[in-house]
Amino acid sequence: MGFIFSKNKKPESRVTEQDKAVLKLKQTRDKLKQYQKRIVLSQEKERELAKKCIADGRKDKALRLLKKKKLQDKLLEQTDNQLDNIEQMVNNIETKQMEIQVMNGLDQGNEALKELHKIMTLDDVERIMGDTEDAVAYQNEIDDILAGGLSSTEVNEDDLLSELEDILGTDVSDQLPDVPDTELPVPEKEPERQKDKPAREALVAG
Repeated sequence: MGFIFSKNKKPESRVTEQDKAVLKLKQTRDKLKQYQKRIVLSQEKERELAKKCIADGRKDKALRLLKKKKLQDKLLEQTDNQLDNIEQMVNNIETKQMEIQVMNGLDQGNEALKELHKIMTLDDVERIMGDTEDAVAYQNEIDDILAGGLSSTEVNEDDLLSELEDILGTDVSDQLPDVPDTELPVPEKEPERQKDKPAREALVAG
C-alpha cells in the first residue's frame, strides 16, 4: 500500500511564483514585439498606397493614410516604452532571485560551519596539537637514544688488531715485510765508444 501511495504522489513543483511572473512578462514582451511588426508592415503598405493616391490625384485619401501612419508611429513609440519597462522588470526579478539564492547558499554554509564547530571545538584543537607536540618530542628522544647506541657500537681498528694478534699468537706487525731504509743502487751508464769509431772506419776503407 505504501508503494502505491508513493507511486501516485505527485512530485513537488520547483516553479515559484516569481518564475511564473517572469514567464508572464516574457510572454507579454513577445506579444508586443509581434504587434510592432504588424504595425510596421501596415505602415509600409499604407505608404505605398499613399504614393499611388498622390499619383492618381487623390490627395484627400493620401492625407488620411499619412495621418494614420502618424498615429501608428505614436503606437510604436508607446510599445517601445512598454518593452523597456518589461525588460527592466524581468531583469530586476531575475537579479533578486539570484541574490536570494546566494543568500540561501551563504546561510546553509554558515549552518554547516556551526555544526562542524560543534564537532571540533577550540579545546579539542588545542588538545590535539598538544598531544601531537608531545608525540613528536617523544619520538625525537627515541631517535637520539638510538643514534647514541649506534655510535657506541662503532668498531675500533686497534682492538681488531689486538684480537687478531691473540688469535695468531704473534705480533702481526712482525709478519709484515721490512721496508728498506737505504737507497737502492743506481746502475752505471754504458760508456760511449767514441775511440773505436776511427778503427772501424779504417777497416771499412781498407
